[in-house]
Amino acid sequence: MLTRNCLSLLLWVLFDGGLLTPLHPQPQQTLEAEPRENVVPVPGRRSSAQRVKRGWVWNQFFVLEEYMGSEPQYVGKLHSDLDKGVGTVKYTLSGDGAGTVFTIDETTGDIHAIRSLDREEKPFYTLRAQAVDVDTKKPLEPESEFIIKVQDINDNEPKFLDGPYVASVPEMSPVGAYVLQVKATDADDPTYGNSARVVYSILQGQPYFSIDPKTGVIRTALPNMDREVKEQYQVLIQAKDMGGQLGGLAGTTTVNITLTDVNDNPPRFPKSIFHLKVPESSHVDCSLNFETKKAYTFKVEASNLHLDHRFHSVGPFKDTATVKINVLDMDEPPVFSKPVYTMEVYEDTPVGTIIGAVTAQDLDAGSSSVRYFIDWKNDGNSYFTIDATEGTIATNELLDRESTAQYNFSIIASKVSNPLLTSKVNVIINVLDVNEFPPEISVPYETSVCENAKPGQVIQTITAVDKDLSPAGQRFSFRLSPEASNKPNFTVHDYRNNTAGIETRRQGYSRRQQELHLLPVVIEDSSYPVQSSTNTMTIRVCRCDADGSILSCNVEAIFLPVGLSTGALIAILLCIVILLVIVVLYVALRRQKKKDTLMTSKEDIRDNVIHYDDEGGGEEDTQAFDIGALRNPKVIEDNKIRRDIKPDTLHFPRQRQPAEDNTDIRDFINQRLHENDVDPTAPPYDSLATYAYEGNGSVAESLSSIDSLTTEADEDYDYLSDWGPRFKILADMFGEEESYNPDKVT
Repeated sequence: MLTRNCLSLLLWVLFDGGLLTPLHPQPQQTLEAEPRENVVPVPGRRSSAQRVKRGWVWNQFFVLEEYMGSEPQYVGKLHSDLDKGVGTVKYTLSGDGAGTVFTIDETTGDIHAIRSLDREEKPFYTLRAQAVDVDTKKPLEPESEFIIKVQDINDNEPKFLDGPYVASVPEMSPVGAYVLQVKATDADDPTYGNSARVVYSILQGQPYFSIDPKTGVIRTALPNMDREVKEQYQVLIQAKDMGGQLGGLAGTTTVNITLTDVNDNPPRFPKSIFHLKVPESSHVDCSLNFETKKAYTFKVEASNLHLDHRFHSVGPFKDTATVKINVLDMDEPPVFSKPVYTMEVYEDTPVGTIIGAVTAQDLDAGSSSVRYFIDWKNDGNSYFTIDATEGTIATNELLDRESTAQYNFSIIASKVSNPLLTSKVNVIINVLDVNEFPPEISVPYETSVCENAKPGQVIQTITAVDKDLSPAGQRFSFRLSPEASNKPNFTVHDYRNNTAGIETRRQGYSRRQQELHLLPVVIEDSSYPVQSSTNTMTIRVCRCDADGSILSCNVEAIFLPVGLSTGALIAILLCIVILLVIVVLYVALRRQKKKDTLMTSKEDIRDNVIHYDDEGGGEEDTQAFDIGALRNPKVIEDNKIRRDIKPDTLHFPRQRQPAEDNTDIRDFINQRLHENDVDPTAPPYDSLATYAYEGNGSVAESLSSIDSLTTEADEDYDYLSDWGPRFKILADMFGEEESYNPDKVT
């Protein structure tokens, strides 16, 4: 029992929703309440249920089209049974036009149309409504769909889509004869009121025609309407709808009705003789020429082919008349004697040579002279000229048939009396060939001969071509050049059909001795003057099998008799390269090893560094002291001659005195060495001691001002000027005659 109640509750939740009730104030709306009941479980009891009535169920709402009020148009109201009026329910709207055309009050459920609607644009809108709990945002009712229909008003007039109309009816037709049916359409709703009901009427065209107000069929209203009395009728038709809201709207169209002829009258000419004048250049079936025939006379008969039996008693339905046509003379352009002129000229003809002439005449009564000129629009006009009076055509440039074989241009002839009257004729000039090019071999042949070839064997068949236009029966002859006739290798056999064969003249050929053979062949034509050319053919010696099939013509053929293939040759070359690389690496290693064995180990040489500061007498004083005192006394330093300048005199290097003779420096060093030896603070290991020593006996004496007892004002520096140009700046600085200017120092 509990399981059954749970299933019932689940089915109710899935298939039945909430409780919504639509409210609508318009009288057109009909609400259809369905007699459906839902079973809702009572809280606290699983086996009992209470019945509640169904919520909203409706068909549709209505809204009036073309609403022009200042306030939004009220459509209807949605209401849920769960809405207690305390603001806990929110109504939502979705679907066609939701938010743009229709809005809903979220609290009250009122639906309004916020803009004017047109039924002809969209007749109805399908929307969906739902009630949602304001706090939980969950639906209280299942979403329900409804329709808002746009109610039609009479705002469209009937229209004739096919108008204006054109119709015809035979003359003498009886009353009620069918003429035409017109049709008008109204865009209003045909299912609502009489807005789309159309009624037809004639505004203009009585009493000749009538119209059915419902079907729009037009018929004749008078009998025996004669075409000779009136042929065209214009009828104005009106279509009006029966809508009552705007008093009815109407549309109009016109119908043009023509009375067609029937065979009720015999033919009659207005007069018996007709005099006509026709220009000779008129477009008629035959060419009229005043100079040939000036007038034409003939008779014309008119009769009815299709007789109406109702009018047989009238009499014979035919009549005759005489027509005389006079041809008028017209001023016509000149006429050429030929429709096309064809001429021939040899190439390289001298400039000014006359090659032909054209002729045109004025055939009018007053004959006029004719002038000729070339149509300058043609690209070939610069090659020819024409005599304006005689019409003779002459060359203006040298012609080359190989460049242009044919010229096509136009000659214009005009009358002197009326230059506007012109005629044109086409001229074709064919350039004839002159034998100026020698014949040549047609294609570059690749000829080969087998090493085992036999005498008389044909190894190649050759042909020749000529750049000139070869005449009918042109013959080419082939022969060897005189210098090749004495060589016993090959010969040329002329077949006398514009072909020749290259034949061998000896038994076998050796590729090792000569791989290529050059064969000069002379080709001569049979035209006048005779032209000939020498063409050299290259014949390659190849290795062939016993049947004469070529096996190879490349370098490989030289080694094939030895039995070496291409793969074997490549392997041999690779081995040679590898051996060369090994030899080069071996020689390089031997040289490196020899260098290592010649190197000796260096002795541990302890350098004695001696530093002193000895001031000499300038750069030119080279005898102040001997630098050899600071070097190994056992090493004698030789003077080296400079190679960048040429010495004044060539002298042999001299030996300097040993350092022992320089007692001044020696005593200074010994004194300092003794002081270090007796110094108790000196380190117990060898160390480097540096001293500054100026030396004695310098010509400049000491430059230091530490021990000077006199001031600069008491010192005389004139002796600096005697020391030479190297001390000139120093002498200027301390001189009395000229004060020192730092800006002059460079």
